[in-house]
Amino acid sequence: MAAKMTQARGLLYTVKPMNFQFCRFFCLALSLLAAACGSSGWNNPYPAADSGKNIFYSAFTERPKHLDPVQSYSENEAVFNAQIYEPPLQYHYLKRPYTLVPLSAAEMPRVQYYDKTGRKLSDDADPKRIAYSIYQIRIKPRIHYQPHPAFARDKNGKFLYQDLKREDLKDVYTLSDFKEQGTRELNAKDYVYQIKRLAHPRLHSPIFGLMSEYIIGLKQYADALKQADQALLAKEGKDAWLDLTRYSLEGVEATGRYTYQVKVKGKYPQFVYWLAMFFFAPVPVEVDRFYSQPGMAEKNLTLDWYPVGTGPYMLTENNPNSRMVLEFNPNFHGETYPASGESGDAKAGLLKDAGKPLPFIDKAVFSREKESIPYWNKFLQGYYDASGISSDSYDQAVQVGAQGEAVVTDAMREKGIKLETSVATTIIYMGFNMLDPVVGGYTERARKLRQAISVAVDYEEYISIFANGRGIPAQGPIAPGIWGFRDGQAGINPVVYEWADNRPKRKSIETAKRLLAEAGYPDGRDAKTGKPLLLNFDVTARGPDDKARLDWLRKQFAKLDLQLVVRATDYNRFQEKIRKGDAQIFYWGWNADYPDPENFLFLLAGPQGKVKFDGENAANYDNPEYNELFERMKNMDNSPQRQAIIDKMVSIARNDAPWLWGFHPKDFGLYHGWMQNVKPNQMARNNLKYERIDAALRSQERREWNQPVLWPVLLILAVLVASAVPAVLTYRRKERMAAVPRPEPVEGARL
Repeated sequence: MAAKMTQARGLLYTVKPMNFQFCRFFCLALSLLAAACGSSGWNNPYPAADSGKNIFYSAFTERPKHLDPVQSYSENEAVFNAQIYEPPLQYHYLKRPYTLVPLSAAEMPRVQYYDKTGRKLSDDADPKRIAYSIYQIRIKPRIHYQPHPAFARDKNGKFLYQDLKREDLKDVYTLSDFKEQGTRELNAKDYVYQIKRLAHPRLHSPIFGLMSEYIIGLKQYADALKQADQALLAKEGKDAWLDLTRYSLEGVEATGRYTYQVKVKGKYPQFVYWLAMFFFAPVPVEVDRFYSQPGMAEKNLTLDWYPVGTGPYMLTENNPNSRMVLEFNPNFHGETYPASGESGDAKAGLLKDAGKPLPFIDKAVFSREKESIPYWNKFLQGYYDASGISSDSYDQAVQVGAQGEAVVTDAMREKGIKLETSVATTIIYMGFNMLDPVVGGYTERARKLRQAISVAVDYEEYISIFANGRGIPAQGPIAPGIWGFRDGQAGINPVVYEWADNRPKRKSIETAKRLLAEAGYPDGRDAKTGKPLLLNFDVTARGPDDKARLDWLRKQFAKLDLQLVVRATDYNRFQEKIRKGDAQIFYWGWNADYPDPENFLFLLAGPQGKVKFDGENAANYDNPEYNELFERMKNMDNSPQRQAIIDKMVSIARNDAPWLWGFHPKDFGLYHGWMQNVKPNQMARNNLKYERIDAALRSQERREWNQPVLWPVLLILAVLVASAVPAVLTYRRKERMAAVPRPEPVEGARL
């Protein structure tokens, strides 16, 4: 009996644990499924605590290299710097053409002209009499910098962190490791100090060369600083700080606590546009001194890494390989949303917040995305608020409407995604080398050859095939959005287009062939020799996409029976050909530095010729009449008189056709329905403060779009249950069976 009980207990001991483990696994799986079903955003990449908060989410693909305003000149840096720094001026968020308005300045700068004797001149004085101009800038009072350890002081007013040694930084790795922070009011000397930094011998400012030609004394100031720095380094070593306050700059000075002036050679009205760039944003001497201390640079404690500004946001996290975070600056002085804009802005809902305090968004989180597909997928899930459109996702996002306009696809529309487009202040063109004996020159023969090619190369087709419709054909050198640009019928290039059905229509290929025959090349052959005309196209093409473009271009020339020989080379060799004038036909482009017609029209000015003067006129175009008009136009204020001169210049250039005018790219951006006050601005990047987010709608949409797909898990569980049930039942039956007693051994028997 004892043996039977032992067997029975043994049977129970082996079966019951199996039932218990299986039931526990099954219950756990069900509980996890229930939790997933009840959870919102179970795959949400952001902390649950941030759900529903007023946070903007975006991504960046390339790490910013320079956040120091004296060196920063790239788009990926401007995304951050534009929210932090406040130069004197900014571009109106809504108005087009792009218009300057005060930012940290109390009003637009006042300019006064002087002759070489120092006598004041009137505003309409002949530019030839103007020896120099003085720009007087008055800034707003009660503007304070963001909290920063550079300003921290003790109770006696002494700086806490301005005299540090290397050993003081042993436990310091980020700015947050400094326990104390401070601030102070912005003053005019901060702007003066930053302009001096343009000439700093240890920094490289991309605009120093240009500014040294205009700001009086800047070039000499750079020479003086270089000598002083060499002596300082020799005396004190590499950690020596060059205090720019000890060296005066002739052309720049603070004339009061809130006023300063800049002295510029001659008349240079475009200088005001530079006052809207980061190069002229304030940098306080305390910040420069703080970051220049021994050991700071080794720990990335620099202005390039941790910018300091007065704008609506401050950079609180800089991990360029993972994420960058901007947060509201608690010391922000305040600003209001624009009360006016373009016609149509009110209808588009862009004026609903007129007069309300900025910014509307509290925080911005930018995550690093090296590949376009993850970026796109997260945008579709609602985890990024906006997205560009890559070629891979274009067909999924955009389609052509009934009137030929780009609109979002039905799938995008169902998700409430909006498409915003804007024409870039850029021109991509095909240039003729005007020094070339065949396509260059100013004879009627050469001019009509260029005109014929201009008509034949169909840029409408190019934009459709290779740019996914993202562009508009250029009618001249000036891009839309720039003062002086003509729209509609008044703006068409009559050499290439005619006005039909209320739009420009490219002239027929028959017109191009007629022009070619008049040039002396009927059917693509030289009328004198009978030889086919061979033209050379210099390019840096490499990949399969380039091959498709070049094949297309050959076909365009073939429409005129012209043979195009593609001369592909590397970038350095191509640049050398352009510098020496060895290229015949080539691709080139220009992106506006500032929205003034001078910044485009100078590309065709003779004194800017690439070969003779190493300028930006890559076509080496040199028309005396155009040059004379340019000199008159470039220093004029915007007026009907200036517009008339611009129209004449553009007409001359169209007739000479030194360029195939190419196209202006069109930027496409997608925005979720919860994004409001969105209007792309090609000249400014400080748009974050104007935009608004409906965080509640975003949370709701995210939940709906990211419900977990549970049926595969349920199916697997069902299979597991189905396969486990027979085994369990078998064991249960064995458990209930009566144990068979083991026979007792017979006494004396052999075991």
